[in-house]
Amino acid sequence: MTDYPRLSAGDEAPAFTLTDQHGTPVSLSDFSGENVIVYFYPAAMTPGCTTQACDFRDSLTALQSAGYRVVGVSKDTPEKLAQFAERDALTFPLLSDPELTVHKAYGAYGEKNSYGRVLTGTLRSTIVIDGSGRVTLALYNVKATGHVGMLRRKLGISE
Repeated sequence: MTDYPRLSAGDEAPAFTLTDQHGTPVSLSDFSGENVIVYFYPAAMTPGCTTQACDFRDSLTALQSAGYRVVGVSKDTPEKLAQFAERDALTFPLLSDPELTVHKAYGAYGEKNSYGRVLTGTLRSTIVIDGSGRVTLALYNVKATGHVGMLRRKLGISE
């Protein structure tokens, strides 16, 4: 298994259209002219992914005030994403990528070390894209806990 190429600052972000938790298609082009944070997580309603999603939820006002939109991407079905959004009051789009096409295009899928075992799966990753569709920040293998605070510091968004 080979890892998929990772994105770097300056790269053009791969275009995508995926279905959100409401069954609505969402495309990267929907955010044209806006900064967007696209984060990839392994599975809805698991402890780490819940922590990360709730951190984004709790920082959403500050991120939006600084000009950033937030989109989460996982392999979960829109139905499971709807349950996740409802359970945890998540008000940003959660996109379903069951074929992992977008995960792979963004380099957010590959080998990872989990408790000493090498597995293949989603790499918890965050990609920040500017209004012209260029990557400004690409972070891979991030931790669920504390990630949003670290991201805010990197983006210069105060607590």
